[in-house]
Amino acid sequence: MSKLLEIALGLVTGIGGFLEAGSLATSAQAGAAFGFQLIWAIVLGTICIAFLVEMAGRLAAVSKHTLPDAMRERFGVRFFTVPLVAVVLVSFLVLASEIGGVSLALQLATGIRFQWWAPVVAVAVWLLLWAHNFSLVEKGVSLLGLVTLVFIVGAFKLHTPLNEIGTHLLPSLPHQDGARYWFTAVSIIGASVSPYLFYFYSAGAIEDHWDESYLGVNRLTAGLGMGFGGSIAVAVLACAAMVFHSRGIQIDRYEQIPLLLAEPLGHWGFILFVASLGIACLGAALEIALQIAYLIAQGFGWKWGENLKPRDAARFSLIYTVMVFLAGLVIFTGIDPLKLTIFSMALTALSLPVTVVPLLILMNDPLYLGDNGNHWIANAAVLFISLLACIVAIVAIPLQLMGGS
Repeated sequence: MSKLLEIALGLVTGIGGFLEAGSLATSAQAGAAFGFQLIWAIVLGTICIAFLVEMAGRLAAVSKHTLPDAMRERFGVRFFTVPLVAVVLVSFLVLASEIGGVSLALQLATGIRFQWWAPVVAVAVWLLLWAHNFSLVEKGVSLLGLVTLVFIVGAFKLHTPLNEIGTHLLPSLPHQDGARYWFTAVSIIGASVSPYLFYFYSAGAIEDHWDESYLGVNRLTAGLGMGFGGSIAVAVLACAAMVFHSRGIQIDRYEQIPLLLAEPLGHWGFILFVASLGIACLGAALEIALQIAYLIAQGFGWKWGENLKPRDAARFSLIYTVMVFLAGLVIFTGIDPLKLTIFSMALTALSLPVTVVPLLILMNDPLYLGDNGNHWIANAAVLFISLLACIVAIVAIPLQLMGGS
């Protein structure tokens, strides 16, 4: 019975934790600009993150190592600094965009500019991390994140043609604006395959004391949880395609996105969108701040754990404290949260080989996994998607910048 409860809670975490500022913004922009054409990018990213999350959980359950801990032990501190710097940089930008997402939700609710909410949000995130344990972050906020299922209701109410979704499950060439098309595709994959998801997941498995008896729970959580989360992202894209693309409207401000639900659901759609944006971004901000602290503390062998009192893991607590307030300061400067979100997602895709290849090496090392190592299909799928996203990002990011975006 306890395992069934773990599976149920794991699925809730997957649904509530998948959709955040990155997935929401990239899916909405993709639907508005290109209709249903970029559904394949969400599917590809969802498959990849499901593989990676399952691997990170299996590594933790079998080897009793978190991913950063195993990387430092296997490759040495000097090599470890490369993914450390890449993941911290990208995660910090994503953390700022999530705080921006919560601040924008509060702006939509109150009319007060998002910059003024940024310090308030930063303090709230810090207090939740400082005063509560891992269960609140992992499951409490994710339970609230189930409000994002409203996007599936919205897509249904808009009479989304299922044949359009099925037609675009496989990649297709753009009908126009190729640079923006590929940049958006890369951003979607970056949003789906954010390193914080599988780094955080491996630490969570250790915090929850997983062992090999949890391998089945891990597979179901990774596959079904990420799959349901990806379905919500597809629903966001479908709503944007029906509401914006059909009218030739582009999304260039967060303030436009509530129309996704306001049209099919009226005033309650607006309220539910604000709740979805605020709760999803708050949950992601908590997870990312913790993930950065996990990464640095585990990588250097410091004491860590959200279940520990802050004074018992002082350096760990100091890391998330500094990161949260610096990220809040970035948003307080007035930087456009939507542009920051989209660009940080593209940079995430660019960093994937640095973060994914070491994991694949560990997953094929019998010293860590024994007989529970990877099959070639998982290795090939993740490596292909990661390298493809990186190569496209190398081309698409400069093209998009030169195009004036």
